[in-house]
Amino acid sequence: QRPTKAAAKTCPSEACTIMAITKKKGGHASLQGKKPLNTAKVKRTVSNNPGHIKNKLKRSEIYGKYLLEKKARKRQTRIQRDKEAEALGEDAPKKQTPRTLDNTRESEVTTVQPDDEEILADEAEDEFAPYFSDEIRPKILLTTRPMPSGELFHFIADLMRFIPQLYYYPRKTYSVKEICQFGANRKFTHLIVLSEKSKVCNGMLISHIRPSTAANGLGGPTAFFKVSNVIPSTDVPNNGSATSHVPELNLHGFTTRLGHRAGRFLGSLFPHNAQFQGRQVATFHNQRDFIFVRHHRYVFKEGNQVNKETGKKKTKAKLQELGPRFTMKMRWLQEGTFDTQFGEYEWMHKRKEMDTTRRKFHL
Repeated sequence: QRPTKAAAKTCPSEACTIMAITKKKGGHASLQGKKPLNTAKVKRTVSNNPGHIKNKLKRSEIYGKYLLEKKARKRQTRIQRDKEAEALGEDAPKKQTPRTLDNTRESEVTTVQPDDEEILADEAEDEFAPYFSDEIRPKILLTTRPMPSGELFHFIADLMRFIPQLYYYPRKTYSVKEICQFGANRKFTHLIVLSEKSKVCNGMLISHIRPSTAANGLGGPTAFFKVSNVIPSTDVPNNGSATSHVPELNLHGFTTRLGHRAGRFLGSLFPHNAQFQGRQVATFHNQRDFIFVRHHRYVFKEGNQVNKETGKKKTKAKLQELGPRFTMKMRWLQEGTFDTQFGEYEWMHKRKEMDTTRRKFHL
C-alpha cells in the first residue's frame, strides 16, 4: 500500500522503508497497470446466469462458453450411452423419448377422436362439405389493403402459383363488406385480404362468402390469421418451379374441435380433384397453434440398397420445395362474412386469459 502524505510527514523513515521494499520487489501487479494472473489450478465452472456481470461483451462471452460446455457434456453423455447400449446388445434399455411441449401438452376437452361419429356427422353437413366431396370447386378473390407496396406483389404472385383458381383484384377505395358483396355476385366462394407492415405481409383475412344451407343461406365463417416468416419462392434454397397441376392436400396436426374447423376452412381453398401426375403437395402443418405452410414436389429415385426378396433396387422418395414458405396463427373466427360491428365471434384468442401455461394449445 502506497504511504500517504500524512504518514510520510509523521514517520519519514518508515515511509521510505516501505517504498524501497515495494520498488525492490517490483510492486503489486495492480499498481503497475497489469492484470493479475490466476495462479489457481482449479478450473472455474462457467455460470449459466452471468447477469451480475455489468460488461455486455464479457457477459455474452461467458454465456457463450457456458453453451459450448453444455453442448460438449451432452455429446459425451450421448457417446457414453451409445457405448453402453452396444455392449448390452438386446438387453439395452429402450431409447428415451425427449420431453417436448408437444408430448407434454395439457389435455384439451374438445380433442377429437378419429372414430367420433358425432364429429363426422357434423362435418358431413358443414359449410365445407361440398368442397371436400368435390361437388363445388373453389373460386377465390384476392385483394390487399389500400395502397399496397410493390414488395407485396411478389407474395401475391407466389400465392397465385400455390392456390389454383385464385384471381387478384385491386383494392382501390372499396371496403371489405363491399368486396364481399362484389365477390358473391360474381360466384366467388372465398375472399382473401392481405395486410402488410414494413413491406412484408403480416396478416391474412379469409372469408367464405358463398351462401350455404349450413349457415342459414348466408356466407361465413371468416377468420383472421397473423402471418410471419414469409420467404418467397425465389429465396427458398434449391427451389423448383410450380406447375399448373392441382396439388394434393395435407392437413396435419389439427386435433381439437376448433382445429378441425380451422383445418377444413383452409382445406376448402383447394380443389379436391388432385392431379397426381404433377406430384405436388400443399401442406398445412399445425404445431403449437402455429400453422406452417409449405409447397413441395415429391420425386421418386432408385436407391443404392437392393431388396432381398425381389432383387431390385429400392425406390426412394425425395422432396423439392417449390415455395412460398410462411407461418400462420389464427387470431379470431367469426360467424358469417366480415362484420366487425355486428358479427358474432365463434372464437377469439385472448392472450392473457388463454395462454396461462406454455403447454396449453387450442388447435
